[in-house]
Amino acid sequence: MLWVFAWLATLATARFGPGFARDSQQQPAASWAAVVANLLVGTAWIVAFMRFLRALDDLQRKIMQDALAATLGVGWVVGFAYFVADAAGLVTRDLDVALFPAFLGVVYMVAFAVGRIRYR
Repeated sequence: MLWVFAWLATLATARFGPGFARDSQQQPAASWAAVVANLLVGTAWIVAFMRFLRALDDLQRKIMQDALAATLGVGWVVGFAYFVADAAGLVTRDLDVALFPAFLGVVYMVAFAVGRIRYR
């Protein structure tokens, strides 16, 4: 969980931090440094999560992997459907991109809860 918070902190720094640079010539360098830091911490988060998955018992790992698979599938299907609808001019207003990860979080939590109930 600490890696998640560290990644969120570097994400916020990459998004909002470089705008506070006083020298406009240093702003691109600060932006790139923040993005690289975010990528490195994100990579460490992924490695930590993989270790966490390996440490789980078999049933818990299956429930989590099923929930992750459902989330990935829903993300791809809904994401590409939105992009296709937008390209076809069917989308009348743009959605905030932050809604997509929030939507995936809800899908993951529901899929995880369903898995827990199913394997009781």
